[in-house]
Amino acid sequence: MLDVLVVGGGPVGTFLGALLAKSGLSVQVCERRTAPWEHSRAIGLHPPALRAFESIGLTPAIVEAAVKIRRGLVIGETGVLGELPMTGAGRDYPFILALPQVETERRLWERLDDLAPDALRRGCEVREVRDLGGHCEVTVTQDGREERLSARFVVAADGWRSAVRTAAGIGFHGGPYPDPYLMGDFPDTTPFGDDAVVFIKPGGVVECFPLPGRLRRWVVHLGQALADPLPEDLTRIIRERTGLPVPTSECRMLSAFGVQRFQAARMWQGRLLLVGDAAHVVSPIGGQGMTLGWLDALALAPLLTRACRGDTVTDRDWHAFERRRLRSSALASRQAELNMAAGRPARGGLTQPLREALLAGLLKSPAQPLLAATFTMRWL
Repeated sequence: MLDVLVVGGGPVGTFLGALLAKSGLSVQVCERRTAPWEHSRAIGLHPPALRAFESIGLTPAIVEAAVKIRRGLVIGETGVLGELPMTGAGRDYPFILALPQVETERRLWERLDDLAPDALRRGCEVREVRDLGGHCEVTVTQDGREERLSARFVVAADGWRSAVRTAAGIGFHGGPYPDPYLMGDFPDTTPFGDDAVVFIKPGGVVECFPLPGRLRRWVVHLGQALADPLPEDLTRIIRERTGLPVPTSECRMLSAFGVQRFQAARMWQGRLLLVGDAAHVVSPIGGQGMTLGWLDALALAPLLTRACRGDTVTDRDWHAFERRRLRSSALASRQAELNMAAGRPARGGLTQPLREALLAGLLKSPAQPLLAATFTMRWL
């Protein structure tokens, strides 16, 4: 009888597995993939995530590997509109880290293996979860063989298309936004160093962030989605909107994506719990998704530990966990919506000069520390 079976060995499921293993619980993490993804969409690690990683002793390695972004610049047609220092994130971590998700996942897998060797099962697909009241029975397949496992609790961390959540009949409500984006990684040929930069342009926002290895990620808002985009499409848009040349032939990754928002009707049902994208999806603009999932895991782990050790955990406790985490998801979604609205092409009554004047005023106002605290997710 396992204490907890985690479905999904991405960054959230692996972190939860490490937390539970460190608490002395028996845990397995079933991951359908046999190998990591080659490219990363997510790169941002906010201070609350670093504080969470302290609980498994991972923070120093993550900080050492990543680029520390201590300042964001906002540039319009008229020049620099203002800057956003990250000192509002707090004294311990006054920055946002930029590290590709594949690198973060690798370190999480290594830490889980240190704490519980063989807890991560690659190529293991969960086919059925049955809540039997006192425990769950889980059917998995691996290497062509079917196996039945028993666990006191099952946690779905299997992404926004979660098969476990769907099979449990838990609603997942939301939909897409009308905002197509294109992003890519290139050698950093800009003068921006470790600064993040947001270009507010009439045709749509251009964002760029430093990455380890002297790379820089570029993200542009498209007027309409492109079919089969090429690196030339991205570098052309960057040059047209910012005047900056980017080495097209040295593109390391290219990805077109849309954005969406979903939220589960609940995160707790009997002995099944949801975390990460299985529970809530927010726009990646602002880089809050992974951090939200890690904080789900950090809040859930003590409850699971108590329950598996035989301590009393009431329905009220599970409901309180669910309520707090769904509230955080809703706040993050609203913040992401504001970020997207600011980066859409100028149209209607919000002309480019008016938008620049509003942003410049906001960045130079007494609200600047509050903005920094918001963008670094200090509100969590």
